[in-house]
Amino acid sequence: MAERGVDVSALPQEIREQLAELDLELSEGDITQKGYEKKRAKVLAPYLTQTQSLAPPPAYDAQSPGPSFASAPEPGPSNSSSSSSRHRRTRRPHRSSGTRDERYRSDIHTEAVQAALAKHKEEKMALPMPTKRRSAYVQSPVDNCTPPDSSSSSDDEAVSSESTGPQQSPDTWINSSLHGSSTSSSASSTLSHGESRPTQAPQPQSQQVPPPAAPAHPPHSHSQPSALAEAFAQARIDPAGGVGPPDVPSQAQARGSRVDLPPNAVVRGMSRGQSRSSMMETADGVPVSSRVSTKIQQLLNTLKRPKRPPLSEFFTDDQEEIVEVPQADPNTPKPEGRQIIPVKGEPLGVVSNWPPALQAALARWGATQGKSPALTALDITGKPLYTLTYGKLWSRSVKLAYTLLNKLGTKNEQILKPGDRVALVYPNSDPGMFWVAFYGCLLAEVIPVPIEVPLSRKDAGSSQVGFLLGSCGVGLALTSEICLKGLPKTPTGEILQFKGWRRLKWVVTDSKYLTKPSKDWQPHIPTANTDTAYIEYKASKEGTVMGVAVSKVAMLTHCQALSQACNYCEGETLVNVLDFKKDMGLWHGVLTSVMNRIHTISVPYAVMKACPLSWVQRVHIHKARVALVKCRDLHWAMMAHRDQRDTSLASLRMLIVADGANPWSVSSCDAFLNIFQAHGLKPEVICPCATSPEAMTVAIRRPGVPGAPLPARAILSMTGLSHGVIRVNTEDKNSALTVQDVGHVMPGALMCIVKPDGPPMLCKTDEIGEIVVNSRAGGNMYYGLHGVTKNTFEVIPVNASGTPIGEIPFVRSGLLGFVGPGSLIFVVGKNEGLLMVSGRRHNADDLVATALAVEPVKTVYRGRIAVFSVTVFYDERIVIVAEQRPDASEEDSFQWMSRVLQAIDSIHQVGLYCLALVPANTLPKTPLGGIHISDTKQLFLEGALHPCNILMCPHTCVTNMPKPRQKQPVGVGPASIMVGNLVAGKRIAQAAGRDLGLIEDQDLVRKLCMWPTMMHQFLTEALHWRAQTDPDHTLFVLLNAKGVAVCTATCVQLHKRSEKIAAALMERSGINIGENVVLLYPPGIDLIAAFYGCLYAGCIPVTVRPPHPQNLSATLPTVRMIIDVSKAACILTTQVLTKILRSKEAAATVNIKTWPIIIDTDDLPRKRPPTIYKPPNAEMIAYLDFSVSTTGMLTGVKISHAAVSALCRSIKLQCELYSSRQITICLDPYCGLGFVLWCLASVYSGHQSILIPPLELESSLTLWLGTLSQYRIRDTFCSYSVMELCTKGLGGQTDMLKARGVNLSCVRSCVVVAEERPRLALTHSFSKLFKDLGLSMRAVSTAFGSRVNLAICLQGTTGPDPSTVYVDMKSLRHDRVRLVERGAPQSLPLVESGTILPGVRVIIVNPETRGPLGDSHLGEIWVNSPHNATGYYTIYGEENLQADHFNTKLSFGDPQTLWARTGYLGFVKRTELTDSSGDRHDALFVVGSLDETLELRGLRYHPIDIETSVSRAHRSIGESAVFTWTNLLVVVAELCGSEQDALDLVPLVTNVVLEEHHLIVGVVVIVDPGVIPINSRGEKQRMHLRDSFLADQLDPIYVAYNM
Repeated sequence: MAERGVDVSALPQEIREQLAELDLELSEGDITQKGYEKKRAKVLAPYLTQTQSLAPPPAYDAQSPGPSFASAPEPGPSNSSSSSSRHRRTRRPHRSSGTRDERYRSDIHTEAVQAALAKHKEEKMALPMPTKRRSAYVQSPVDNCTPPDSSSSSDDEAVSSESTGPQQSPDTWINSSLHGSSTSSSASSTLSHGESRPTQAPQPQSQQVPPPAAPAHPPHSHSQPSALAEAFAQARIDPAGGVGPPDVPSQAQARGSRVDLPPNAVVRGMSRGQSRSSMMETADGVPVSSRVSTKIQQLLNTLKRPKRPPLSEFFTDDQEEIVEVPQADPNTPKPEGRQIIPVKGEPLGVVSNWPPALQAALARWGATQGKSPALTALDITGKPLYTLTYGKLWSRSVKLAYTLLNKLGTKNEQILKPGDRVALVYPNSDPGMFWVAFYGCLLAEVIPVPIEVPLSRKDAGSSQVGFLLGSCGVGLALTSEICLKGLPKTPTGEILQFKGWRRLKWVVTDSKYLTKPSKDWQPHIPTANTDTAYIEYKASKEGTVMGVAVSKVAMLTHCQALSQACNYCEGETLVNVLDFKKDMGLWHGVLTSVMNRIHTISVPYAVMKACPLSWVQRVHIHKARVALVKCRDLHWAMMAHRDQRDTSLASLRMLIVADGANPWSVSSCDAFLNIFQAHGLKPEVICPCATSPEAMTVAIRRPGVPGAPLPARAILSMTGLSHGVIRVNTEDKNSALTVQDVGHVMPGALMCIVKPDGPPMLCKTDEIGEIVVNSRAGGNMYYGLHGVTKNTFEVIPVNASGTPIGEIPFVRSGLLGFVGPGSLIFVVGKNEGLLMVSGRRHNADDLVATALAVEPVKTVYRGRIAVFSVTVFYDERIVIVAEQRPDASEEDSFQWMSRVLQAIDSIHQVGLYCLALVPANTLPKTPLGGIHISDTKQLFLEGALHPCNILMCPHTCVTNMPKPRQKQPVGVGPASIMVGNLVAGKRIAQAAGRDLGLIEDQDLVRKLCMWPTMMHQFLTEALHWRAQTDPDHTLFVLLNAKGVAVCTATCVQLHKRSEKIAAALMERSGINIGENVVLLYPPGIDLIAAFYGCLYAGCIPVTVRPPHPQNLSATLPTVRMIIDVSKAACILTTQVLTKILRSKEAAATVNIKTWPIIIDTDDLPRKRPPTIYKPPNAEMIAYLDFSVSTTGMLTGVKISHAAVSALCRSIKLQCELYSSRQITICLDPYCGLGFVLWCLASVYSGHQSILIPPLELESSLTLWLGTLSQYRIRDTFCSYSVMELCTKGLGGQTDMLKARGVNLSCVRSCVVVAEERPRLALTHSFSKLFKDLGLSMRAVSTAFGSRVNLAICLQGTTGPDPSTVYVDMKSLRHDRVRLVERGAPQSLPLVESGTILPGVRVIIVNPETRGPLGDSHLGEIWVNSPHNATGYYTIYGEENLQADHFNTKLSFGDPQTLWARTGYLGFVKRTELTDSSGDRHDALFVVGSLDETLELRGLRYHPIDIETSVSRAHRSIGESAVFTWTNLLVVVAELCGSEQDALDLVPLVTNVVLEEHHLIVGVVVIVDPGVIPINSRGEKQRMHLRDSFLADQLDPIYVAYNM
C-alpha cells in the first residue's frame, strides 16, 4: 500500500498519536486487522500525495564484509534506520501485554525472513491442508473474540500480499481448490470453486486409463494452475531429475499405479458416497473421489521433489540395527583460533566505609538516616501508594526477626532456629512487605526462599516448586494478610495442599501481628561469612526447580561489585520494573540499593499491563538516575509513547537492560533509543547485562562517557553459530545474527569460555562456549542437591591436553557466548534454550524470532510462541507451539505454519518436526505471563496440549533412518542340500499331530460294536443313525439374552426337520441334485436343520450371514455378492428375512428382481422326502465355505464329505468329545471352524452343544460366563470379539459376578477360534481378570485355521501347555526369527497357536524358493491333512491366481507329498516339553498373514505390531488400523475421548511408530469409535477401511498429512 512511503517521523504530533493509538488498539485485539488498515489509510490519506515520489530510506545493511564487528549506527532523531524501522513497526503491529514477541522483534530479521520466503516463490508449494470436521474446531477462551472477517477480499489481504511478497501469489499456493473446504469432511467435489475443470471426463473405474497426454485447457487456465490435473502435473516436475526418497515410488510406477478396489471386496458404506463409476481420475489415473485422496496425491507430489541436500547414507544395517551418527561434513566450519586466556575483571576496590554485612548497612541507615526514603510502592493505577523509610524498614525488620525467633512456638521450644529455611510468599504488587520479610529473615539469621504466589492446584510448575521446598527443607511460609486471604482454600477454610508441596505452616507478617522486642533485645549481626544468606529459585531446562544458595559473603561482595560497576551513589533514585524476588530485581532493587541508601521505586507487573508508560513517567517525576528494565518494558513504552510529550529521561545515567544477553535485545534497545532520544535519553546510558542464578551478574556494560563512540556490534553467521564457531557473515545476509555486547567482566571476577558439553575444555578464541566465572560474588551450591552442585559450581577448566589450568573452581553460568575485541563479552544464547539437532546447535530464541517475523499478526496471539525439542528416534526434533488468535481462519493458520517451515528451513537450515497452534490463553504461564516451556513440553508429550491446528513434517527432518533393505535374489543354492531331515545343518521345520487311526474294516466295527460313527463316511448317515438309536438325546440347546433355552433339538427332531426341508427342496422344479443353496438364517437351530435338509436333498449348502436390518446398504451387497458368486439356485430363509429381501430398502441397494427362488422354511408342511440322497463317493462336495478375508477378498472353498468326517473325528479326538459331554459355543456359525463346531461336530460326536449367538452378548454381557457357571461347562469355544466384550465390559465387575455365584473353576479349556496370530495381551488379561472367579490360568488357549484348512491347531485336552517365545521384531522385518530373552528391547511375545490336530502335518517353507526351512526359521506354513479343502469355488475373477494353493509340492526334499499353502507366515520350534507320545513337542507359532503384511523400505511389517504400538500411544486411542497407499503408511485411530484430544494423537502416533518401527507415518486419520470395520471373527478389515478412506466415506474427525 502506498502509505508505506510515508515518513511517520515527519508527520504532525497529533497524527502520530492517532497512529500510535490505532497500533495499541490492534495489539490489544480491540480492532480487526481490516478495520485497522482502513482507519490508518484514512488518517494518512492527506499526507500520501506529498510523499508519493519519495522512496523509503534503506535500513542499515547487516552484510558488511569487513571485520566481524560493525560499529553501531550513530543514533539520532534523523537516523536513516529510524523512519524505516518505525515505519515497519507500525505496519506490523505487536501485542502489548505479557508478550514474548517484544524480545524478538528485529526489523533486519523480518526483512531476512521475507527475503528467504521470497526464494520459495518459484517452488510450488503443494502441501495438502489437513481435513478437519467442523465440530473439531476449538473455541478459545478469550473474552473479547473479534468475529472473523467474512468479506471475500479485504484490504487486509491486499496489504499482506504486498508487504510479504510471495505470500498470496497464485504460483506459490496452488489455488485453494486443492485444499477444498477445510471445514467439512463430507465427500464434496474437489473442484468446487467454479474453476475450469479438466477436460478429461471421469471414466468408469473398470477401464484402465492411459496416462493422459497434455490436456487441452482453456487458455486462461495456464496463468493460474487451478485444475487438479495441471496442478499435479506442475507439482511433480523433478528439477534434479533424481530419484525421490525411498518411500515414494518413482514416476513410472506412479503413472501406472492403480488403486483398483477388488470387485469382490465389500466396500462398506459405498452408498454413502457414490458408485464406483462416479469416481474422478487424477492425472495419474489414480481414482480420486474426494478431497482426502487428492490430498494424499498432493502429499506424494510434495515428497517426490528432492529434499534440500541429498542426504548421505550413513546407516549400516547391521544385526543390531543401531542408528549411526552421521559422518561429519568435511566443509563444516571448525574453530581455528588459539586457546582462550581467562579474562580478568578490574580489582574490587576497597572502600573504608563498606559495611561488614548487608544487615549492618540497614542498621546504619535505619539509625542515622531514618527519614530517608527506601522504597516507594505504586498502586494499580501507577500512583505512589506508600513510601517505606529506612527507619521504618529497620524497625519492622527487627520486630519480624524478634517474632520469628521468639514468638512462633512455646517458650521452651521455638519453631524456628537460625539456619532454618523459610518460604517468602508475597505478590509482585507488595514490595514493602517483601522487603521487611527478607531483611527480617536476614536479621533473624533464618534463610529466606522467595517463591511465587501459588494461584491454584493446577499452576504451571507447581509440583516442581514443591520439589524446591522439599530439597530446601522448608516447613514455614511467611506471607501478608491480603495474600493469605487470596490463597486457594479447601471448603473447610484450610489452605489448599498444592500439588507436590509438603505441609507448610503459614505466618502472617503484617505489622499488627508482630511483637515489639524488649529494649535489651538486639538482632545478632555477624561479619559476612560463608553461611547461606538466602536461596534463589531457578528452573532448569527440564523444568526442575532448584534453589541456588548464596552465602552472606557472596551477597555482600556482589553488592560491592555492582556498586562499583554501576557507580552507585548514596541517595540516588532507582526505578525497578523487574521482579524483586530474584535475579536483577533482587540484587539491584532490594540488596545493593539498601547498601547504598538508594531510593527504589518499584513498578509492579500489573501496573505495567495497565499503563505501559508508568516506568518512564516515574523516571521523569523522580528524576531517577538508574532504571532497571527488560526489553519487554522498552517495547511497551514505545507502544504507548503518545502520552510522553512532557516526559524527560535526561536524568538517567544508567538504563540497565536485564535481558541484554538475549541476542534479540539489540533491536529493542535501538528502537527505544530512536524514539526516546528526543526525550533526553543519552545513547551511552543503555547498559545491557548478562546474568544467571548460579553465577549471578556475569557482565554488565558500564555507563559510557558522553560523546564517546558506542561499542561495536557483532554480525555473525547463523550457520557458523550452529556449528559453535564465530564467523563473520558475508555471504547470506538473511541468515545473520546481530549481537550487542554485555560489557566487561564484573570487578573481582575471572572468566573463561569452556565447551558446553563433556569435560570443561577451554574453547578457542573463535569458538562459542559456555561462560564460566570464578568470583566471591556468585552462588555456592544447589541447596540440598550435592550431586548436581559439583558439575555446576566446582568446575575446573582443562586445556586441550586435558590438564587442569589451575586449582580454582569456576561456576557454570548457563550462558553461551564468546569474548570479543577489547575483552567485551558477547552472549548468543542460553544452555536451557539450546537445541542439539544432528550435531548442530540451534537457539530456541532465534527460532522464535524467525517464526514471529513470518506475519505473526494474523495468526499468533500476542506473539506467544514456545520452542523446545523432543527426543525421537535417536535425535532431538524441534517442536514449535504457538497460541492462535481467536479470529484466525484455518487457511491463515495453515499458511502461516507452512511459511514458518520454509523460513526456518532457509535461515537456520534445520527441519521442524512439529508445528502446533493451540487456542489463545491455553498454554501454561509463568508467574509473569510468559510461556512455561517445560510444562508445555510435558503436555505435548502426554498428549494433553489440545492443539487446534497441527502440522507434522517428519519426512524432512528425520534424516537418520536405516537404509532401505535391498532384497537378495532368491534361488535354491548348494546350502539347501537335504540330508535326511536336515536343511543346511538344521532340523527341518515340520510338525505333525497324532494319528487319526481310522479303521478300514467296517465288518469288524459292526462285530465289535465300536463307536458307530467311524463307519459313517457321511454326516447324513450319522444323523439318521442317531435318530434311530438314541432319538431323544438332546444335541443342541439355543439360549437367548436372558440365558433361557428358547429352542432345543433332539436327534429325532433335527432329523425330521431336515426331512421337511429336503422335501420342500425336492418338490421345487429347477433345483437339481448338486446345485448350490444359500442358507440365510440368524444363528440358531433353523440353520442346522436347513444344512442337513440340503444334504438330504443332495444340494450343496452355502451358509451366509443375513443382512443387518438397520444397515442394509452396507451388509446386503455382501449377501448379493455371495449369492451371485456361488450361482445359487435357491435361498432358504425365514419369514422375516424374506420380507427384508423383498423390501423397498433392499431395492435401494441391490436389484431385488433377480433373486433366485426364495423358500421360507418357517411353516413347511410335514412331508418326508422319497429318498435321502447318498453321494456316490466321499470326495463329493459337502458344502461351500464363503468368507471375506481381512484383505477384503471374498473366497469360497469347497469342503468334501471326506474332509468333513476327518475334521469332525480330529476334533473329537483332540477335545475328547462323547455323547455325555456338554460344550458351549459362542461363535458366529457362518464359516470356518465356527460353522463346524456349531453345525457339524455334535452330530458326529453326539455331545450336547449349548449355542449362544454372539450378538446376544451385546445386550447381556454376563450371558456367556453365566452359562459356563450354570451348566458347569468344561469346554467352551468363543471368538476374540466375545473375549474383548467380556474383558472390557465385565473386567471391573468380578465382585458383582462372584456375589451372583458365577464360578468358572469348572472350565478346563476355553478355546478362542481365529485365523490370525494369537492375541496374547487379550487372552492374558482375560485370564487375569477372571482368575478371581476360579478360571484357571491354563484354561485359555487358541485355535488356528485358514481358508485352505479350517482347523490346523486346537489346544484340546491333551498335550503340553502352549509355550511362549520372545522374538526380536527387527529380525521379523527381515524375514528372520531371532529368539531373545523376555524384556529385551524390541521383543515381541508370541504364543503357540494350540496343539496340531490329529492327522495334520505342517512344514515351514520359503514362499519364494518353495524349499523347506530349518527349525526356528520364518516361512510360509504349508499343511497336509485329510481335512484340507479341495479348492476354491471361485475367487471371483482370480481363479488362476491361486490354483496351486491346494496342491503344491516342495521344490526339493520330499517332492511327492501334496501340500496346501495357508498364506500365513510362521515358524516351528522344538520345545523341551513332551507330547502324549513321549516325543519332544514341536510348537507352531503363527506370525501373521502374508497378504496383510506391509512392504515398506524393503522390510516386511505386520500391521498388528504397528497397531499395538499406536494403541499404546495415548489413553484416548481405542482401536487402530494401518494400511499403505502408494508407499505411504496410513494410520487410522479411533478416538474414544473428547474431540479436543483428536489433534493430540497426531504427534504421539508419529513418534511411537518412528521410535518402535523406524517408519514415518504419511497420514494420520482420527475417526469416531466403531469406524474401523471388524468381521465376525473380530479381525480388522483393513482393505475395506482403505477403500472407504480413499472414497472419503469415513467422515474423519481430523486427517493430518505428515509432510
